[in-house]
Amino acid sequence: MSRSILLQIARDSIEEVFQAQRSINNDALLQEHPLLHSNIKTTVNLYVNKEIKGSFTSQGVADSLLYNIIIGAKKAAFEDKTTTILTTSEYLHAEVEILLETEDGVISEIDPPILQEDVHSPQYKNPEYNTL
Repeated sequence: MSRSILLQIARDSIEEVFQAQRSINNDALLQEHPLLHSNIKTTVNLYVNKEIKGSFTSQGVADSLLYNIIIGAKKAAFEDKTTTILTTSEYLHAEVEILLETEDGVISEIDPPILQEDVHSPQYKNPEYNTL
């Protein structure tokens, strides 16, 4: 299943911080996806093990959707004062949710974790597996 462009931008934004380099080409994205110019209030939520790990909501609709997603993802991952910063391991197991507050209501998209827990591995069948 392919990831939506909005969820891909959110993931790429977080990865930019981990890699300490810019990789998102804003101009190309805006040219290819004109909707990203729209002014839409946006919330980015990160979940690890189904629990909120970070969240950020854009304060207004003055900024573009592209800007709101990029900044929202980075702030949810690394600046949410209610939790510790997102680690690489947590990122790989995190769900990313984007909420768009449109005139027609809230639109939600959720991206599953990059790495899924293997529920068929021996430790899930026997919780004492690999313990001494």
